Amino acid sequence: MSANKLRNSLPEKVIRVGPGFLAKERGHVLEALSTLVPHLGRWDPSDVDVEVSLQDRGGKEQRITLRTSLPGRPPLVAVADSPDITHALHEAKRELIGQLEHQKSAREPANNRRLRSATVRHPGTCVSSGSPK
Repeated sequence: MSANKLRNSLPEKVIRVGPGFLAKERGHVLEALSTLVPHLGRWDPSDVDVEVSLQDRGGKEQRITLRTSLPGRPPLVAVADSPDITHALHEAKRELIGQLEHQKSAREPANNRRLRSATVRHPGTCVSSGSPK
């Protein structure tokens, strides 16, 4: 399968369009959230679940909620309010990406220390072998 086809099918596999949306809006919602794919790509799509829901449709402040479940991580919830559904989708998506990046940066240094090719004290050396590159 080509990279573009995989990228286009991934949102359909991991993003569930929940309550509040009309059936005809499904494509628009998936397209608006498709840029989440690179941020979720390190997990197996069968283990990732993103549910998007809409509350207060047609109200002054419509609320978009993204609930995300990832293996080995606590659930993430991103919420945005806006009179414009598309704007609220993008705001919630940005909030979720920020949470994903925060989790990644909080975990990365301890988990990948041995995988790094250089250290701060000895740039250009390999940590596992201790020999210069």
